[in-house]
Amino acid sequence: MKKLFQQIILPIVAAVAIGLAGWIGWNRLQPDDALQGFVSGNGRIVATEIDIATKLGGRVNDVFVSEGDFIKKGKILAQMQNDTLIAQQNEIRARLQQAISAVAGANAQVAMRESDVAAAQAVVVQRQVELENAQRRLKRTQNLVSKGSATRQQLDDVNAATRVAEAALSASKAQVKAAQAAVDAAKSQVLGAHFTVDAVKASLERIKTDISDSSLKAPRDGRIQYRIVQPAEVLAPGGKLLNMVDLSDVYMTFFLSEMIVGRVALDSEARIILDALPGYVIPARVSFVSSVAQFTPKTVETAIERQKLMFRVKVRIDSQLLKKHIKQVKTGLPGVAWLKLDSQRDWPARLALRVPE
Repeated sequence: MKKLFQQIILPIVAAVAIGLAGWIGWNRLQPDDALQGFVSGNGRIVATEIDIATKLGGRVNDVFVSEGDFIKKGKILAQMQNDTLIAQQNEIRARLQQAISAVAGANAQVAMRESDVAAAQAVVVQRQVELENAQRRLKRTQNLVSKGSATRQQLDDVNAATRVAEAALSASKAQVKAAQAAVDAAKSQVLGAHFTVDAVKASLERIKTDISDSSLKAPRDGRIQYRIVQPAEVLAPGGKLLNMVDLSDVYMTFFLSEMIVGRVALDSEARIILDALPGYVIPARVSFVSSVAQFTPKTVETAIERQKLMFRVKVRIDSQLLKKHIKQVKTGLPGVAWLKLDSQRDWPARLALRVPE
């Protein structure tokens, strides 16, 4: 009986098994009519990464987050030591008060010089009157001399007094010009004092900005991916403290051959199926198609592995869907992205949208 089984029954069973396996394999190799007009590519989920770095060099005072923490835009992530900046701020504030006092002093000088101008102008009026009186006396004395009622000496004395009055008037007018020049100089000092105030205020704003920048804040919502430093470490300008991912900007990058990529339009619909969540079909849209061909990366599998030049395509997941499931978003997950090349075809049932509740 055993010999009969080995000689007859066992070969029949083996033949049936081989035939069944061949039939299944043949069916798998046949094109799926439901997927005609669609193309897929393998990739991984990627999110926009942001390095949190210090603008100024210095010592790390504290880090308030850990790897994996979800953060909101504006949250303080780390604090750099800013004692020196605060001291500089106090120094500049003192300089600002000095500059403001200098403006007040310069304005007082302008007022003084303007009063000097007024006084000099009054002297000019006085000297003008004196000159007019001297000229009238000179004219009367000349008449008296011509009539013999006054001596020649009297005429000479009156004539000299008139010349003295003319010189005094000229001197007083020169004093007015000098006083006016002093006013102009004082006004230029006021202008310079105002410029000094503006410069000190600008320095104060710069220090305030540096102090604000010493508190490193989250530029957007996301999750901390790496914590690079610990408190008390000293960093150079531009030194990195943290790395975060923007979970509202998540996409999958994959590669398509030159024979296919020309039929892919920007903003066209896409579907993503992750290996970790095969029961869900995630909606996405094409956000980028490379205009330059490149060699197939070694780490990416493609539908046509013998195709040497490929084009990079990026499909982005809807941001509202990401926000709804923010805590479930993981980067690095492998999966498959599907694109519809024939706009007349509907998505097959196996690619119908199915997202987590």
